[in-house]
Amino acid sequence: MRALLLILLLHIPLLGLAETLQSYHPHAGREQPLVAVVGENRMTELVDFMVPFGLLSRAGVAKVVALSTRKGPLQLMPALKVEAQATTAEFEQDYPEGADYLIVPAVHHSDDPILTAFVADQAARGATIVGICDGVLVLGHAGLLHGRRATGHWYSKAQREEDFPDTRWQVNRRYVVDGKLVTSSGVSAALPVSLALVQAIAGEAKAIVFAREIGLAGWSAEHQSQTFAFGPGGYLTAVANYLAFWRHETLTLALRPGLDEASLALRADAWARSFRTDVLAVGDGPVRTRHGLVLLPDASMGGKSALPDSNAPPGQVLDETLDDIVARYGGATATFVAAQLEYPRR
Repeated sequence: MRALLLILLLHIPLLGLAETLQSYHPHAGREQPLVAVVGENRMTELVDFMVPFGLLSRAGVAKVVALSTRKGPLQLMPALKVEAQATTAEFEQDYPEGADYLIVPAVHHSDDPILTAFVADQAARGATIVGICDGVLVLGHAGLLHGRRATGHWYSKAQREEDFPDTRWQVNRRYVVDGKLVTSSGVSAALPVSLALVQAIAGEAKAIVFAREIGLAGWSAEHQSQTFAFGPGGYLTAVANYLAFWRHETLTLALRPGLDEASLALRADAWARSFRTDVLAVGDGPVRTRHGLVLLPDASMGGKSALPDSNAPPGQVLDETLDDIVARYGGATATFVAAQLEYPRR
């Protein structure tokens, strides 16, 4: 009996680490779930917003709608801007029963009253709320974190613990599932979280096939967040790159119809975090991405260097892009970028 009890005690902590989203159960007479991805117009994280939108649209397992809190352009950070497909107010009018899943990226104004009210209302209507990276701060300001398990970007740990002290903050998890509340670690966790949603909606077999299609090895919640930090070397790289203005360059992204949202976001986000590069969208006018977002140009076509292209599937874009950054700016800059993205390089 003692041996059995010891075995159980040893395995209880491991059971607590299993992060599996609840399987989707249809409601409101829908044939497939409704997923909304919401951004705040003034500044929303690029990968957090576009990767879940692009991947879930591509998987074909749900109706996916991109929202902004207000009419007009949605400025993404650290680069690009888009027109969302609807405002939160329009979404509420069109879907009074609410979304099945609401994805909340990191935003600069995490206490924006329109955004926090919308998130709280969708949760009250039964939606599963998914905070990507420091989208968890929006969830906190919406009153959803009291006594809940959650995580966020490694860099915000002290802020999160101070602002929301009654939340049970988790470390070393790529994402954390607490009932209908899902939160993730830093930026690049948008990839495995999107696959976890595909699994919840369409089953493991579909998720495995889709993961292979996009070049992702898996979507496990295992993660070593405590290994991520800038350290003296990272801060030195940031300062050196920022101050060496004569080495700064602008890379242009030529807008063309049908761009893949996930691959584009991962490439542009990584390059724009080097502290040596500005990414500028150029074109004669707005264009539609593969799944219906409208990309807006920052300038007309110019003669500056082009953003390095990639034929890699979304799950491999970051590895390829970081290799390109090593070749162009050196290993220290690539390591600094990977730390910001909280990306475990292969």
